[in-house]
Amino acid sequence: MANDTQERVPFVEAKVAVRVYGREMPTPSHSYRPSLPSAALPYLALLGGMVSLAVGTSFAKQLFPVVGAEGTSALRVGLSALVLVAIWRPWRFALGRADAKGVLLYGLVLGLMNLCFYMSLRTIPLGLAIAIEFAGPLTLALIHARKPIHFVWIVCAVAGLGLLLPIRRGLNALDPVGVAFAAAAGLFWALYIVFGKRLSHMHAGQSVALGMSTAAVVILPFGVVSAGAALLAPSVLLIGLGVALVSSALPYSLEMIALRHIPKRTFGVLLSGEPAIGAVAGLFLLHEQLSGLQWLAIGFIVMASVGAILTTGQREVTLAEPVVPA
Repeated sequence: MANDTQERVPFVEAKVAVRVYGREMPTPSHSYRPSLPSAALPYLALLGGMVSLAVGTSFAKQLFPVVGAEGTSALRVGLSALVLVAIWRPWRFALGRADAKGVLLYGLVLGLMNLCFYMSLRTIPLGLAIAIEFAGPLTLALIHARKPIHFVWIVCAVAGLGLLLPIRRGLNALDPVGVAFAAAAGLFWALYIVFGKRLSHMHAGQSVALGMSTAAVVILPFGVVSAGAALLAPSVLLIGLGVALVSSALPYSLEMIALRHIPKRTFGVLLSGEPAIGAVAGLFLLHEQLSGLQWLAIGFIVMASVGAILTTGQREVTLAEPVVPA
């Protein structure tokens, strides 16, 4: 792992954190020139990870009629936690009282982030839910904006969100409750980044396994109340395991591979395309038709994300470190 004093790019770190759980990955080596096929593999891995996440979430949405959004979220997070605990065996590492409190906060916001996001998908399209959720890390990245160009990206983000907010009536108006859940997911995403940074000194496998297990404990009661015994149906468990693998284990693994070979700034720029990929997945897998204005809104938010990354200098102040111990 790279040491904590390495210079960072704030928004890239903010967005990468949701994939690598607040841990900083090694800086790619540029001491040799790989062949074209080898050089393309990390980018294909990143694209595959984003597509896998969107496809997995699309399939997860198809479980809603059976176990509801709460039950689907409980299955996804709960089964992901079991897989992560089996892989990392977090009990092998010591855990102090302060770190245990940090893990509890980290897992709490991780669970609420997932629950709110899936609740938003009940009534609004996948791509738009992702776009609204992006407001969380984008706000966190621009909260210390100093350059005039940063305010251009703030305007872009506000314009995109303005086109999505349910302030207009009509056929394409979004459900206010769904928008509120997506916005709440964005808030918890930002808090997830902050609390994840506090655990950056821990072993990555330990922090993510314990955090996901805590998130499962948070979400499971909602799933049980919503779906009851339907959660234990063999067919539901099988689909839930597939969703957990395709929307969690596979994309995270592919993006970890990509992070080892792609500069963080480039990684962040490419990751900014997630709302568009989610919208395309929703179109083809869920038949979610978006209006021209909604596609334009996604474009504004992607532009704000890319712009924030490209105009943030390497030496600028990163996200504030916590002043209170976790």
